[in-house]
Amino acid sequence: MTGARAAGAAEAVDTTEAAARHLPLVLRNRRFAAVWGAQVLTQAAGRMFQVGAVWWLIGYAAGPDRGLASGAFLAVSTLPAVALAPLVAALIARRPHRTVLAAAAAVAGLVALGTACWTYTATPPMAVMYGAALLLAGCQAVFDPCLTTSVPELVQDADIEAATGFELATQSLAGLAGGLLGPLVVDGAGLPGIVAGCAGAYLLAAALVGATRFPGTPAAPGTPATPAAPGVDGPATADVPSPATRRPLRRILAGLPFIRRVLLCFAAANVFTTAVFVVMPLYTRTVLHADGSTVAALEAALGAGTLVGSFTGGRLPGSPTAVGAGCLGLMAAALGLPGLAVGQAPAVGAMAVAGWCVGVIGVRFVALFQRLVPAEDRPGFFAVMQALLGATFPVSSLAFGLLGDHLPARTLCLVQAVGVLPVAAALWWTGRREPAPATTPATSTDTTATATATAQPNGAVR
Repeated sequence: MTGARAAGAAEAVDTTEAAARHLPLVLRNRRFAAVWGAQVLTQAAGRMFQVGAVWWLIGYAAGPDRGLASGAFLAVSTLPAVALAPLVAALIARRPHRTVLAAAAAVAGLVALGTACWTYTATPPMAVMYGAALLLAGCQAVFDPCLTTSVPELVQDADIEAATGFELATQSLAGLAGGLLGPLVVDGAGLPGIVAGCAGAYLLAAALVGATRFPGTPAAPGTPATPAAPGVDGPATADVPSPATRRPLRRILAGLPFIRRVLLCFAAANVFTTAVFVVMPLYTRTVLHADGSTVAALEAALGAGTLVGSFTGGRLPGSPTAVGAGCLGLMAAALGLPGLAVGQAPAVGAMAVAGWCVGVIGVRFVALFQRLVPAEDRPGFFAVMQALLGATFPVSSLAFGLLGDHLPARTLCLVQAVGVLPVAAALWWTGRREPAPATTPATSTDTTATATATAQPNGAVR
C-alpha cells in the first residue's frame, strides 16, 4: 500500500513537472522573468529616448540644421556599443553579473532623472541632450551583453536555447514599442515627458534586477559546479574558450575569405540602409508635413516587417548570397519609393518591405555564419561582426544628416537606393565567384531571434 502511494505521488509530480514544461519560460522561472522584465524596460526606454529625441530635434528644436543635429545625435547614441566593447567584455568577465546589470540600469535611471529635472525647469542646451544620449547608450552597451551572458545563470541547461531565443526576440519587440511611443510622447508631453518616462523605466529595471538572486554560473562541462554563497551572485565562469585557445582576429578572418567578402558587402550596405533612421523623420517633417504619429507608423512598419522577415526568411529557396542579393535589390526599390511617390501610404509600405528584407537577410546569414565559422572562433567572430557593422552607423548618420541640410529628403531616399544597388550586385557576384557550402535554411529559435535583433540601430544589417 505504501509503495503504491509513493508511486502515485511520484507520477503526480512527474505530471506536474511535464505540465509546467509546456508553460512559457517566463511563467515557470521567476528569476528569468524578472530579468526579462528589466530587459524590456531598458531597451524600450533606450529606443523611446533615441527616436523621441530625434523627432524633438527635427520637429521642434534644431531649426535649419535639423539634419546635422539629428545625425550627430544618432552617431553619439551608437558610439559606446562600438568603442566600449573591449572594456565591457572585461567588466562582464570580472564582476558579478547581477551587480553589473543593476548598476548599469541604476546609472541610466539617475542620468535620465537628472535630465528630466533639467527639462522641466528649462529647455536644456543641445550639449546636455548629447551628453545624456552618450551616457544612456553607454549603460545600454553594458546591460545588453551582460544580460546575454547571464542566461546560463538564470535557467536550467535544457532551457538555455529557449531563453536565448526569447531574450533576443524581445530586443526587437521592445525596440518596436519604444520606437512607436517615442514620437507620440514628444508630441503629447514634450521632451520632459519622454525623459521622465525613461527615468522611471530604468529605475524600475534596476529594482527588478536588484531583487533577483542569481544562483551562480554553471561550471564548464566535466568540472564540478561551485555554488555561490548565499546572497552573492557567482562570478562569470561560464564555459568559454580560454585565452590560450582563442585565435587572433586577423587569423580568424584570414581563414574565411568568403565570409570576409560578405561582411564587407554588408558594411557597405549599412552605410545606406541605416540612414533610414535619419531620412524618415526628415521626410516626415519636410515632405509629408506630418506629426509624430507618422514617424511612429513608419517605425512600426519597419519593425513589423523585420519580424515577419525573420520568421519567413528560412523558407525562401536559393543560396544565402542569391537571396541576400535579391533582398538588397528589393530594399533599394523600397528605400527609393518615397522619393518617387509622395504620401504616407507609400512610405509605410516601403518601410514594411525594407524591414522584411532586413529580417530575411539576418536569419539567412546569421545561420550561414554559425555553420561556417569554427565553434572556437564564433565568440570572436560575432563580436567583430557586430563591431564592423555597428561602426558604419555613426558614419551613415553624420553623412546623411549633413546631406539632409542641403538636399531634399526625397533626393536622400533616391541616394539610398542608388547606393544599395551596387552592393546587391557585389554580393551576387561574390556568391557566383565563390559559392557558399550547401546549407539548409535556418528555422531554429536562436537564429531567428538573432536576426530580429538586427532591426535596431546597434544591430547588424538593417
